Amino acid sequence: MIAMVLNQCAPMETSPLQRTVVPEPVPGPNEVRVKVKVCGICRTDLHIIEGELPDQGKPVIPGHQIVGIVDLLGAGASRFKIGDRIGIAWLRHTCGECVHCRGEQENLCEHSTFTGYHAPGGYAQYAVVPEEFAYPIPRVFADEEAAPLLCGGIIGYRSLKRSQCRPGQSLALFGFGSSAHIVIQVARYWGCTVYVCTRSEKHRALASELGASWVGVSAADMPVDVDSAIIFAPAGELVPAALSRLRKGGTLALAGIYMTPIPQLDYERHLFYEKNLHSVTANTRQDGAELLEVASKIPIRPQVQMFSLEEANRALLELKRDRLQGSGILRIDADGPP
Repeated sequence: MIAMVLNQCAPMETSPLQRTVVPEPVPGPNEVRVKVKVCGICRTDLHIIEGELPDQGKPVIPGHQIVGIVDLLGAGASRFKIGDRIGIAWLRHTCGECVHCRGEQENLCEHSTFTGYHAPGGYAQYAVVPEEFAYPIPRVFADEEAAPLLCGGIIGYRSLKRSQCRPGQSLALFGFGSSAHIVIQVARYWGCTVYVCTRSEKHRALASELGASWVGVSAADMPVDVDSAIIFAPAGELVPAALSRLRKGGTLALAGIYMTPIPQLDYERHLFYEKNLHSVTANTRQDGAELLEVASKIPIRPQVQMFSLEEANRALLELKRDRLQGSGILRIDADGPP
């Protein structure tokens, strides 16, 4: 099969992913294989490719927002049947036995593994996943609409929960990429008033189109303080600014898997009055199920920009340079020649 493979971490500008012919994967016990139709690109892929996350071994096939058709079942696999359309997300396996797994915090599992990081991902014609970590895709979504929900949507939804935002409250979003443009649709469905800070004029226009009450560049320019906030940009310098615009008792969630250093905080200005600062780590399968359910009710309509599999380097460079509107999606032709 054809795959875009990372052999060595390097800046995205050097096109580090190499088009490679590799053996088709074979599902093990209780696993399923999918013929990949589309795979979303993500900032986490960038962090893996550019070496900002700990090295888990090379080569690796990135990609963890996979939509495909089940074409092969491993021994004992019975949850899905051949021909089912399913999604594969970031969380690939947990031990089920540690204190976190037993306490409904499987996202913090001591032995978790992740798609496109510890195991081959979706920048390829086929991918394998344990059947209990796959998601049925609601019929309301086209393939390219479903893919961004499997990371940007799920992590955004968990971030929204971690921000303790409740229906009807006010919410500020810092950064407005793939995840934020999904979160705003959930928040507006909840009747929340949303404020968006982003440097990109194009992203500000999209935020307005999706119902933001105010858009701007700086937290200092926001017209009011808010109940909750989420930082999607991997920029630690935004943390003090966001905390300073929270109301008493407000909560800030940090949505990224990677963030630059956070500057020194002033206790009275940034944290006193019972302000809360919550990080976000991966997701649980329950988060995924809840997100797909609410997304199908709204229904959420992600904005997407399509690329071929062989254009993965270019697509990720566009993401790095904040030139994508919404979510970047790789279309994969599993029946094409190697």
